[in-house]
Amino acid sequence: VQLQASGGGLVQAGGSLRLSCAASGRIFSINAMGWYRQAPGKQRELVATITSGGSTAYADSVKGRFTISRDNAKNTVYLQMNSLKPEDTAVYYCNAVPFTIATRLGVDWGQGTLVTVSS
Repeated sequence: VQLQASGGGLVQAGGSLRLSCAASGRIFSINAMGWYRQAPGKQRELVATITSGGSTAYADSVKGRFTISRDNAKNTVYLQMNSLKPEDTAVYYCNAVPFTIATRLGVDWGQGTLVTVSS
């Protein structure tokens, strides 16, 4: 499995979810990994990035609510999402940052994991 995201589900506004993404070694060895999301009718957007050294960056829309982390020994990236809002509803994917690195290696996005936040 090259990129497999899991952990999504239905949650009420204000709730929390933790997403996980198992990545193949040849993807995970790339410096930065990130979580992207695509809401219905919208373009895919990058919401969180983490380098191999642990430096992180977040989109303004999730800053202070989401936390990205990685376990280099397990080739796994996590996204802790707190204080969820209905506008966080989307399919969430993990991939390299920039994702074009993975694309050039022939790695697709995978199925992603659906997060639905009810009001």
